[in-house]
Amino acid sequence: MTTEYPTSLQPEMPATRWGDPAYATGLPDGVRDLVSLVFPIADRPAREDVTVPAPRLGDEQIAGLRGIVGDDHVVLDDATRRRRTRGKSTPDLLRQRSGDLSDAPDVVVRPASHDEVVAVLGYAQEQRIAVVPFGGGTAVTGGLVADLASGDLTGMLSLDLGRMRGLLGIDTVSSTATLEPGLRGPEAEALLAAHGLMLGHFPQSFEYATIGGFAATRSSGQSSAGYGRFDKMVVALRVATPAGEVRLGASPSNASGPDLREIFLGSEGAFGVITEVTVRVRPLPEVKEYEGWRWSSFAAGADAMRALAQSDLLPTVLRLSDENETMINLADPSGIGGEGNAGCLMITGYEGTPAAVAAKKAAVTAALTELGGTPAGSEPGEAWAHGRFNAPYLRDSLLDNGVLVETLETVTFWSNRENLYTRVKTALEETLGEGTLVLCHVSHVYATGCSLYFTVAAPGGEDPLAKWLPAKAAACEAIVAAGASITHHHAVGTDHKPYLTAEIGEVGVDVLRAVKRAVDPAGILNPGVLIP
Repeated sequence: MTTEYPTSLQPEMPATRWGDPAYATGLPDGVRDLVSLVFPIADRPAREDVTVPAPRLGDEQIAGLRGIVGDDHVVLDDATRRRRTRGKSTPDLLRQRSGDLSDAPDVVVRPASHDEVVAVLGYAQEQRIAVVPFGGGTAVTGGLVADLASGDLTGMLSLDLGRMRGLLGIDTVSSTATLEPGLRGPEAEALLAAHGLMLGHFPQSFEYATIGGFAATRSSGQSSAGYGRFDKMVVALRVATPAGEVRLGASPSNASGPDLREIFLGSEGAFGVITEVTVRVRPLPEVKEYEGWRWSSFAAGADAMRALAQSDLLPTVLRLSDENETMINLADPSGIGGEGNAGCLMITGYEGTPAAVAAKKAAVTAALTELGGTPAGSEPGEAWAHGRFNAPYLRDSLLDNGVLVETLETVTFWSNRENLYTRVKTALEETLGEGTLVLCHVSHVYATGCSLYFTVAAPGGEDPLAKWLPAKAAACEAIVAAGASITHHHAVGTDHKPYLTAEIGEVGVDVLRAVKRAVDPAGILNPGVLIP
């Protein structure tokens, strides 16, 4: 059984912006007026007149690739190569907007099957061509930039997995489905919905990110309180490596040594190309309800989240904005500047059967009331659900107006939450200087800890990239000093690589290097990413 998603329903993102250009409408007048009270407004249009560098690969190498996947699926045009230059972090976009296309791939190759991926990897190894797997292009930590100097490589190809977009099989008895890596989030959910099923993974990048990308970055979605992280949904993988095929996941769990699935989950294309992902699926929810709660402080709301997590009483969605984020009303990006109110806003969401939703909602309501929360009704929750994927559009509009906006995230144990929050916020404010606004929310929770997701806004000045990079470094150093993880769900890429050794130790780094040597002896897979 293979069911493919119609290719006509998959528009590509522009090179210098996020998402669908139809939604890039600029700042509403009310929001612009509010922003102008805090930040200097300046027109910062993107340069569109820069030519992509000529391919470094020779005609014979291009012909060899065409012999594997067909002439139509080896693409050299400027527009396609430009759209596969880096990802969608603010630094990525600032470089694109300034006309810096130095990291553009030489060629875009579009395989249609696992066997074609294997063949491309074999040819690339023979020709010493770097291979960077490409899904939706939503990476935000420099994970799509190849370091050609690290292996004396002749060029770089972007391995676009967009033709591998099938639902390969469903096991209704075991509640699993096998998906190809190029499926975007909405496409995968639509294919599963035709069978009355869902995956339930909804990161902010949901509309463009892919199944393969979710797995390769150990993604975590906005409904993770109820459905879990993506890596916890994965039960089996098929991976193509230069050293050969790897199939993992013969059973839901086992004691057959270390779980080698974890080698490839989070490997960011440095160890192999994920060509099939088997995931746990569940019935489509009959009911979805979202609501808001008010807390007197960020600490009080966080303590309530901890109580829910440690009581096994988590709703499907659970997130908490700090005082600044609540004031700005960032939980509803379409309503920036609206009624944010004081204190801190918590969003809770419930999905499932009517009986299950009613029971969980009643239990959570009783617990949050006893802990000191004040119900805010369904309006804040519904507003959040309506605009949950819109923040990147706002980011781009602010960049257009000279405002530097970026996000970063981390995760720690509950006992370290306040220390981590204070250190990172202070580092950002002190480095970026006057006029900086730092917002934060608890994005994901566990019985033992939580993730903190920061949004930063500051005057961009003449060189916003030069302004941001020292601030990001200071925030990363604060995270390391606090004993927290350098990333919860954005992955390592190149941005976080300098800090990984402090987290996993020299021996841990040696283990990663040993795996790299075993599966990719020529070092062609996403060179320079992940491994210090």
